[in-house]
Amino acid sequence: MKLIIQIPCLNEAEILPITLADLPRQLPGFETVEWLVINDGSTDNTVEIARKHGVDHLVSFTNNQGLARAFLAGLDAAVKLGADVIVNTDADNQYVAADIPLLVVPILEGKADVVVGARPIGTIDSFSGIKKLLQKAGSAVVRLVSSTSIPDAPSGFRAMSREAALRFNVFNDYTYTLETIIQAGQKNIAITSVPVRVNGELRPSRLLKGIPSYIRKSCITMARIFVVYKAFRFFMSIGLCCAGVGFLIGCRYLHYLLAGEGRGHVQSLILAAILLGIGFQTMLTAFLADLLAVNRRLMEDVQYRVKKLEISGRDFGS
Repeated sequence: MKLIIQIPCLNEAEILPITLADLPRQLPGFETVEWLVINDGSTDNTVEIARKHGVDHLVSFTNNQGLARAFLAGLDAAVKLGADVIVNTDADNQYVAADIPLLVVPILEGKADVVVGARPIGTIDSFSGIKKLLQKAGSAVVRLVSSTSIPDAPSGFRAMSREAALRFNVFNDYTYTLETIIQAGQKNIAITSVPVRVNGELRPSRLLKGIPSYIRKSCITMARIFVVYKAFRFFMSIGLCCAGVGFLIGCRYLHYLLAGEGRGHVQSLILAAILLGIGFQTMLTAFLADLLAVNRRLMEDVQYRVKKLEISGRDFGS
């Protein structure tokens, strides 16, 4: 069994040595433990620092691609390198590396394919009240959409089996954390969480560039989650609401018309017609979105099979 610990990095030359110093080189259940750094277009000497401190594998982007793409590139590289289990952690040393054994135990025992480290959000001093609230709100939305029970969806400290890594796709450029949990729920990938500890903050979060920006991006992310993964429910709900209001307004106009007062309420008839039209069009959009979702699932299945064939061919060739 091989474990690969991957670390997405962007200009982490100063803190990366601290993070690497805590990572294990041996763990029960694994013959090999290797480190993989994804250099996401760093302009400092992150690559040289990584090599100097014994990183086994490097994946480098010339330009910054974003955290989500770096995460996926790491999974792809780890799978190709023969990893049976992959652990993802942050370069800022937020998570206590000594808790990595807790993450991999459910996978080794065959109880889960994805394990998310649940931080003690309420006790993290570096998190503001608004950030704590948004973290909990985001996790609640993810639980609703994914039908999972993960308490800390934004946590990047997680372990996954090779099989789970092959099935993940991320469409959101901002972050991978919420979307991968939703995919796990929708694809019936066994997922669980374990409590983990955090270290003191060494630098400000790169994803949090101010509370207004964080609120805006979090709201957009949660809205996109509903649109992408619950498209039929999202558009059908809007369509039914518009059509329902239009129907009620139309009934109101009909009431006045039968009472001989319809001439003074023509505007209600116009509004009812507009709302009914919008509702009907939106409900048609719901069915089209559902067809697109089916097509996306088929394409993901094809992609998964292609990846499996690539790995099988590489193993056979070796």
